[in-house]
Amino acid sequence: MLKPKPTSGDSSWFTHNRFGMFIHWGLYALPARHEWVKSREEISDENYQPYFDHFNPTLYDPQQWARTAREAGMKYVVITTKHHEGFCLWDTHYTDYKVTNTPYGKDLIAPFVDAFRAEGLHIGFYYSLLDWHHPDFPIDVYHPLRNHPDAAEMNKSRDMTVYAEYMRNQMRELLTNFGQIDELFCDFSYPDRVYQGLPGKGRADWESEKLVKLIRELQPKIMLNNRLDLPDAADFYTPEQIQPPSWIHINGQPVLWETCQTFSGSWGYHRDEETWKSPSQLIRMLVNTVACGGNLLMNVGPTARGTFDQRALDALAVYRDWLAVNSDSIYGCTQSEFTAPPDCRLTQNGKKLYAHVFAWPFIHLLLAGLTDRVEYAQFLHDGSEILMNAIPDWQLEHMQIPQDTLVLTLPIKKPNVVVPVIELTLK
Repeated sequence: MLKPKPTSGDSSWFTHNRFGMFIHWGLYALPARHEWVKSREEISDENYQPYFDHFNPTLYDPQQWARTAREAGMKYVVITTKHHEGFCLWDTHYTDYKVTNTPYGKDLIAPFVDAFRAEGLHIGFYYSLLDWHHPDFPIDVYHPLRNHPDAAEMNKSRDMTVYAEYMRNQMRELLTNFGQIDELFCDFSYPDRVYQGLPGKGRADWESEKLVKLIRELQPKIMLNNRLDLPDAADFYTPEQIQPPSWIHINGQPVLWETCQTFSGSWGYHRDEETWKSPSQLIRMLVNTVACGGNLLMNVGPTARGTFDQRALDALAVYRDWLAVNSDSIYGCTQSEFTAPPDCRLTQNGKKLYAHVFAWPFIHLLLAGLTDRVEYAQFLHDGSEILMNAIPDWQLEHMQIPQDTLVLTLPIKKPNVVVPVIELTLK
């Protein structure tokens, strides 16, 4: 099996747990039409202010969120402490643009951390490097004021070094005040995105070396992502909204990776978005990710009232029900050393090999090179036996099946499982 590049952070829990919950929550839950609404619609601070003035998620129940995540099979969580809009979900000392100054008036992150930690989940923080509200953050390609006629002139009074210090001050709070933080997802760099003479931002702007040094000093075990434009500092890589077909390699070397995905087309709560994934897509995304050696971070965008909407709950229930009987094929598993049959994905954990059947075949499933390697075969969801090599040699010859092929005899009708899993115990 592949051995990925070593990490500075503690990757033991990361490579075992495989499945986490991403949570995008902020003021953008009120307009409810994408978390980038301020940029997309070029909304000024003045016109965005009503969302701050009316932010009051009185139905927020972090214990319920945590129970829902655990029941869905998530083993860790990553929440947006601050997204690109600049709004902070904790009681930071470095800006007034924070939840404690809204009508809600209370810190959201401290009870969140306590609730998820109590349910046994590892804790991760997302922190946006962008900030469309901070007065020293220079206007660029993504900023809501990018098309303002005086954008270049306005940037003359904005000091990126002041903003970089602001980020370090906030990072010190986040990595000091909430106990052990297991993952940090910094987002994101774009040094080559020049727009109308306005430069993009990368490691020099964020002062990434100083930031990483601080992060490692405060939380030596933390798993740090790759979006600080500082490749050597990354513990894991983050393909977004795609399904990698194989293990991620960087400079020819396999690395730890985590794909972040949404139930629909938006990260923040989007009331009218309708491209929600089917149960089959949801399960196949998780399986395909682990079969390629990665983690899946699946996103929920809570409402402005502080709840998971019913569409998200229904999607989480798909994972809950499937993992209730098939979790052995995910947790602790990785890419297999064997080749999967057509329309299948393999995961492996030592002598346990798991065949996930995406398209149900007729009677026989053929696994090359395994005829004498398997001790026992069964469905994972109910523990019922699957017959191995239960066809005569003449039939093998008639079907032109190589002698080293393991032949599994399956029921004609697909089991009532979104993606059936066959557990093979290797000799």
